[in-house]
Amino acid sequence: QVQLVESGGGLVQSGGSVRLSCVGSGNIFSINDMAWYRQAPGKQRELVASIGSGGSTNYADSLKDRFTISRDNAKNTVYLQMNSLKPEDTAVYYCNAKIVRIFPRYESTYWGQGTQVTVSS
Repeated sequence: QVQLVESGGGLVQSGGSVRLSCVGSGNIFSINDMAWYRQAPGKQRELVASIGSGGSTNYADSLKDRFTISRDNAKNTVYLQMNSLKPEDTAVYYCNAKIVRIFPRYESTYWGQGTQVTVSS
C-alpha cells in the first residue's frame, strides 16, 4: 500500500501565506515527479506546480510569482509555499506523485485525498 497525505490547508485572509505538505508512506522504493494540483468549485482540476526528483520545477504561468514547490526526498515529502494569496486561490489542493513501489517494481501515479484552502477577502 502507498499513501499520500496532505496537510496545512485552512482558512487564510487575502494577502496571507500557507504552506502545504504532502507525505508519502508505505511500500515505496522511490518517488519520481511530485506535483500539486487544485480544483475550485465548478472548475476542472488544474496543475499548480511540479518538481522532479532532481529538483527541476514547473509552474502554472499565473502562479509562479507567488507559489514555490519544494521537496525533501529523505522524507518522501513535497511542499507548496503559497504567498500573497487571493480569494481566487480558494480550492481543494491535491498532491500527486509518480511512485515506484518496492514490489512490484514499477511506477504508478498516486493522489492524496486533498486539503481545502479557503482565502477570505
